[in-house]
Amino acid sequence: MKRVLFLCTGNSCRSQMAEAIINARLGDTWQAVSAGTVPAGYVHPKAIEVLGEIGIDHAGRSKLADEYRDVEFDVVVTVCDSAAEECPLWLGPGKRVHHSFPDPAKTEDMADFRAVRDAIAREIPALLADYSD
Repeated sequence: MKRVLFLCTGNSCRSQMAEAIINARLGDTWQAVSAGTVPAGYVHPKAIEVLGEIGIDHAGRSKLADEYRDVEFDVVVTVCDSAAEECPLWLGPGKRVHHSFPDPAKTEDMADFRAVRDAIAREIPALLADYSD
């Protein structure tokens, strides 16, 4: 089983959606977790809501990246938009990849949450396919 860490700053929206989608759709080959450098302390309710719309029940929690510092990952994916915010640097094991998505929490618009969810569902499995060997 391959392991992936989705890393962001607040660990409340994008990284949580990526974790939930990969565990729901690729859980037979990938184990996904997520974390942040400055966790918000909650998973955004709209992120949970839009995941539910596609049949994914996610009961995640906002976690500090340090929880995973000594865990070995095959891939560590930063998902925060580098143009708008700082993405954390991962110093632990694992191939580091940056794949940014806009932060839907900045607009609080459900259409933005859905668009980011759909982009993650489309793009992240394709990205992980490159590391499935």
